[in-house]
Amino acid sequence: MVWDEPVPISRDQARAAYLSVKRTRPVAGEVPDIAKELPGEIALYPGHVLVSMDLDTMDETSAQVFAVARAHGMVCYDPQRDLVHNVAPLGVYEGMQLHTGDGMVVHDPDLGLVHDVLATLSAQNPFVALVNFGRHFLQVSPGFELEYKEGTLVSTVVPELAEVRAAFHEYATGDRSFLSRHRWTPA
Repeated sequence: MVWDEPVPISRDQARAAYLSVKRTRPVAGEVPDIAKELPGEIALYPGHVLVSMDLDTMDETSAQVFAVARAHGMVCYDPQRDLVHNVAPLGVYEGMQLHTGDGMVVHDPDLGLVHDVLATLSAQNPFVALVNFGRHFLQVSPGFELEYKEGTLVSTVVPELAEVRAAFHEYATGDRSFLSRHRWTPA
């Protein structure tokens, strides 16, 4: 679901908005410009556009929806993954990509999305990575094994999700404190 929000919202707020809209009926009328650009089947609700998609093409379609929403400065909620994509705040690396082991790829992810995605590590989502192609990346797998590559691939294991989130936040914002806080070994 895509709509306008004046400030970044939490996943709980996005979920509540989605559930509220789903309890109403779609409306007819003039199709907003953003809806003309969205892939998949759309339904219009007051102030909201709901995009339906096939599970077989969900990853590709979702990426297109996220990109269109971002281009229009709108928030996007993915009810399948229970994730919200805000317009800001972003990391410092233009073109940075968020990749997950369950197939999600987001260009220029907002920091809240990165935070929330890290809690989805599981057998179904075996890794989360922030990638700056041709430069460096940070990746984590279940068990909280962090891998960082900037020339040489190094790894470490951290004790809890909070430390993973701190490392990913620092990496995304250009802070390299996570490198000195842990003992890294060549992978």
